[in-house]
Amino acid sequence: QVVESGGGLVQAGGSLRLSCTPSGLTVDDNNMGWFRQAPGKEREGVSCLSWNGRAAYYANSVKGRFTISRDRDSNTLYLQMNNVTPEDTAMYYCAADRVGVVVTSTQGCEARDFGYWGQGTKVTVSS
Repeated sequence: QVVESGGGLVQAGGSLRLSCTPSGLTVDDNNMGWFRQAPGKEREGVSCLSWNGRAAYYANSVKGRFTISRDRDSNTLYLQMNNVTPEDTAMYYCAADRVGVVVTSTQGCEARDFGYWGQGTKVTVSS
């Protein structure tokens, strides 16, 4: 399971950094990802990082604004969110790959392929 933190209320144009600390697995041995779910919408992949750190996927809606990263020493996955907009308002979840996807810049970040979901951290962006 994972524990997410770092969400909150932020004004449009502001920044947040989300953190994810898994238990029972390491961020540098697994494909890891950030997902979000807005009210009434399906859970979508925001950004995923390959197990070797060499490939990262970003949803078109967040490209150039969000950055995924990891710290091996603390076993933590991060999502740096810059220049946020009200459309980024959602519950954000961290998860680990459970089927062995291949993460590239264009694929490998489907929620159905990930598991070990945490409780999520809520991000609210005010206009």
